[in-house]
Amino acid sequence: MNSPLYSPIKLPGYTIPGNIFLAPLAGYTDKAFREICLSYGASFTYTEMVSAEAIARENVKTLTLMERAPDEELLGIQIFLSEPDQAQRALPRLLQYKPSLIDINCGCPVPKVIKTGAGAALMRTPQRLYEIVKSCTDNTDIPITVKIRSGWDDSSLNYREVAQAAVEAGVSMIGLHARTRAQGYSGPASWDHIRDLAHTLKVPVIGSGDLFSPKDAADMLTFTGCSGVMFARGAIGNPAIFRDARFYLEQHGKSMEAELHTDGFERLGNGHRHLLKAVEYKGERIGCKEMKKHLGAYTKGLPDGSSLRNRLMRCSTVAEYENVLGEYMRKYPTLKG
Repeated sequence: MNSPLYSPIKLPGYTIPGNIFLAPLAGYTDKAFREICLSYGASFTYTEMVSAEAIARENVKTLTLMERAPDEELLGIQIFLSEPDQAQRALPRLLQYKPSLIDINCGCPVPKVIKTGAGAALMRTPQRLYEIVKSCTDNTDIPITVKIRSGWDDSSLNYREVAQAAVEAGVSMIGLHARTRAQGYSGPASWDHIRDLAHTLKVPVIGSGDLFSPKDAADMLTFTGCSGVMFARGAIGNPAIFRDARFYLEQHGKSMEAELHTDGFERLGNGHRHLLKAVEYKGERIGCKEMKKHLGAYTKGLPDGSSLRNRLMRCSTVAEYENVLGEYMRKYPTLKG
């Protein structure tokens, strides 16, 4: 069904089939989680944030972050860096992984990233960002994109200047997390900044911030006129949000019923499926350890969820996880959440 809200996004060389993205999230968007989100209809996904310097030095752990999941046709690799020469040195190795696009992180607020001049620190140096982007666009034909914030703080809301520098250097798309670095991930996102950028630039603008439901996606697209939306925390523990958001966007104007909600059994089933994928790709010890944060999210809002999470946090093998989840689902045979 054609819809003005759910639509493809054209980039140089190919078209992304839809406009509902999974944001790059360090520690979360590995190939196990991306694979599940894609199965639910995510239009496009990104790797976790990857160090360009580590790519250039061929750090083995870093290189694994860029591996595709099976049947993952489109994939954005997001890198963080502070200097153009890092991009030049990283590109040859990075391109061997055949990314659909390379995204430059200009939004990470973590101090250890910022102190290197990378992440949100680039919001303070638009000229350096221009040089970094130019070093990429001059050396590859695949699309280069950036993900920025509204600014460093409320006294320096320079998203327009930063975005314009990136466009002049040749970026094909811009993502805007409509919060400042000072805000981090708290406080309301300023969707008016997304609207301003969407009506200013000629490249697609993807909005991010305060997207936790299908209705949020429709509201952002309607209010801002942006080309697409990027689910971040709203997708953690709820990959089915991509299916529900697509349905909601396609029905927008025809069916404005109550919000869609994922059944509790489906959420726990996805948590179990995610666990098995994580173990398949990383081994049981690492996979089970890393799943604790994900299962904490999958169980959020469920009956007696706190007790369930406490038990899950003590698990270290697949069998232990399956035992706890099985007991819980037998206790709540009509589970909703």
